[in-house]
Amino acid sequence: MAELDFSLLSGRVLCAVSGGADSVYLLYRCAEEGARRGFTACAAHYNHCLRGSESERDERFVVSLCERLGVECVTGRGDVAAYASRRGMGTEEAARELRYSFLESAAERLGCGLIATAHNADDNVETMLLALARGSGTRGLAGIPPRRGNIVRPMLGITRREIEAWLESRGIEHVEDSTNASLEYSRNRIRALVIPALREINPGLAAAAGRASALLRADDECLEDMAGRFIAGRRELDCAGLCALSWSVASRVVRRMAPQALSLAHVEAVLAVARAGRGCVDVPGGRFFAENGLLRLGEPGRVSLPEREVIIPGITEIPESGWTLSAEICESPREIHTSLNTFFFQCENICGTMYCTSRRPGDTLRQAGRGCTKKLKDLFAEAGIPASQRDALPVLRDAQGVLAVPGFGQAERAAARGGEKAVIIRARRRERDK
Repeated sequence: MAELDFSLLSGRVLCAVSGGADSVYLLYRCAEEGARRGFTACAAHYNHCLRGSESERDERFVVSLCERLGVECVTGRGDVAAYASRRGMGTEEAARELRYSFLESAAERLGCGLIATAHNADDNVETMLLALARGSGTRGLAGIPPRRGNIVRPMLGITRREIEAWLESRGIEHVEDSTNASLEYSRNRIRALVIPALREINPGLAAAAGRASALLRADDECLEDMAGRFIAGRRELDCAGLCALSWSVASRVVRRMAPQALSLAHVEAVLAVARAGRGCVDVPGGRFFAENGLLRLGEPGRVSLPEREVIIPGITEIPESGWTLSAEICESPREIHTSLNTFFFQCENICGTMYCTSRRPGDTLRQAGRGCTKKLKDLFAEAGIPASQRDALPVLRDAQGVLAVPGFGQAERAAARGGEKAVIIRARRRERDK
C-alpha cells in the first residue's frame, strides 16, 4: 500500500476530519506516526448543518474518536444554505468557503502551522476530469496540489480502495455521508459513471493521473513564474511589452492583475485593449484601462448584462459577471430539494424562449413556496447587495417575465413537480483559484 507523504508534515498539524473513511484514515495515521516523525496531530470538524440529524451524528462521532485517540479537537458549525443564499453562490462553493475559514481559525486557536486535508488519489482524478469538462487551463487540469500555502494534502498518492482496505483490516469505523450516493452532484456522477469506464481502459488510472498532474503543475509553475517576473510589483504595464509575450504568459499576467477570477473571454478582451494601446474593458471587480501605451487596473464600472438566450441543453457563459448556467432536460426527481441556485422548470410552463438579462425596472418574483410577490429591487436591498452590483446578477426570463434569479430562487408559475419532464438549470459563479 502507498504511504502518506509525511515530508509535508511538521510542527503542529491540524487534521480536517469529517468522519468519513478518508479523514479517519488521515487522523489515525497522523496520531500513530506523529511522535516518531516529529509532528503533533490535532483535529477540527466543521458541521455544515445541511443534513439534519446525520450532520449531528458526524460531529459526535469525530469528537468521540478524538477522545479515544487523545487528540485535541475543535468543532464549528454554520448555516451553509443561508450563507449561500446571501452571497448568491452554490451550496458546495459556500460550504467550502465557510469550512476553510473555520479551519484557518481553528489552526490559529490550536497553534497549528499546517492544515492537512484528506484528499486522495481518486479525488485528484475526479478534480482533473471536472476541470476538463469545464474547459480549465493547466492549473485546473493539474488537479489538487500537494501544498498551497499552509494547506497540505499528504494522501494524494493513496487510492480510496487502499484506504478502505486499511480501515477494514484494523476494524476501524467511520461514517458515511448519504449525499455521496446522489447523482445530483457532478463529482458523484463522474465517480459513479465515468471513472469505472476509464479504469477498464487503464486499471492504474489514479497513478497515471498523478503523473499527468505533476507534469502539468510543473509547466504551470514555470509560466506563472514568468508572468510574475514580468509584473515585478508594477501597477502599470507596458502594452507593447505585454503583447510581445507568448499568449500563455500574457494571459497569466492579466489574471494576476485582476481582482477576481476571469473567464477566457475577459482575458481576450483585456489583451485586445492592450494591443490597441487605448480604451477600457470591465471585468469582475474592476476595469482595465489602456492609456498612452500603459495598461492599469482601475475601479469597476457598472456592469450590465446583454440579452442572452439560455442554451438548452448546454452551457451559457455570462462573462460580464462570471456566472455560468448549465442546462439539461430530464425527468425531475420525485423529491425535489429546493435550491436557490438549481432550478427545476416544467417544460410546458416556459413561455417561448428562455433568456437572461440584467434586472429591469418593475421586475418582480413570486418565489416558489413563499406565497408572496416581491420586487427584485426590494429583494436585492434586503439581501444587502450593493446597488453597483445588482445589474451584474443574471435574471432568467421568458415571454411572461422573470423565471428565476440565482441566490433568490425561481418563479412559482414555472416550477416543476416531481417526476415531470423538466428543464434543470444550475447557476454557478466562477470562483477565484485558491
